[in-house]
Amino acid sequence: MEKSSFSWYSPALGKDMPIVSYGHYGFALLLVPTAAADYLEYERFQLIDTLAPFIDSGKVRIFSVNSINNESWLNKQLAGEHKAIRHNQFNDYIFNEVVPFIRTNTSADTPIILCGASFGALHSMNLFLKRPDIINGVIAMSGVYDLTEYSDGYFDDQVYFNSPAHYVPNLEDEWFLKHIRNSNHIHILTGSGDYEDPGASHKFSDILHRKGIPHTLDIWGPEWKHDWPTWRAMLPVYLTNRF
Repeated sequence: MEKSSFSWYSPALGKDMPIVSYGHYGFALLLVPTAAADYLEYERFQLIDTLAPFIDSGKVRIFSVNSINNESWLNKQLAGEHKAIRHNQFNDYIFNEVVPFIRTNTSADTPIILCGASFGALHSMNLFLKRPDIINGVIAMSGVYDLTEYSDGYFDDQVYFNSPAHYVPNLEDEWFLKHIRNSNHIHILTGSGDYEDPGASHKFSDILHRKGIPHTLDIWGPEWKHDWPTWRAMLPVYLTNRF
């Protein structure tokens, strides 16, 4: 498997940000880490090994970025408004730096699909919904889609506009709705075992239904916990059957 590591100084975040790529060809799958993890998390927990057949065959090229959750929502010393500011800087980093980097290293028309588990699922869904013109879809595993789950009671416009469960019900802009509805790849996956919250996935699926947004909701059984074995099982199924 071809593996390449890159890093640059991010103007949006004001620091060096590493990124890793696995593979040589295929659509781009951009992985967003869980919680406070880094860009090598998916490799450490053997998800990349699980996806090796798809990578080596040229079906998919994977990119994985660093999380900055420790500098935003998971930073207990930071005021809520500053957490939101840092979160928006991360959004800008993805849109204005990572997406162009992927285009440069693949092609101008290579589809980009976001993917994340747990907190990474919320970020992935939010990033896709904000820029469906440059991101082609999302695979969200074991997520909740209400940012107030992480904001320690803080709520302002920036929390609202980064919380899909809040802003999607009120989304009326036809430009956004058209681009979102045109995606064939909005996949919401979750287990029903320990520490999973299938109710959050059902709730967000209902929101999408009410907005006429096609998507997949896939609830796995109680043997599937909020943990890496679940995500290592889920993602290959979707790469096999949906892409």
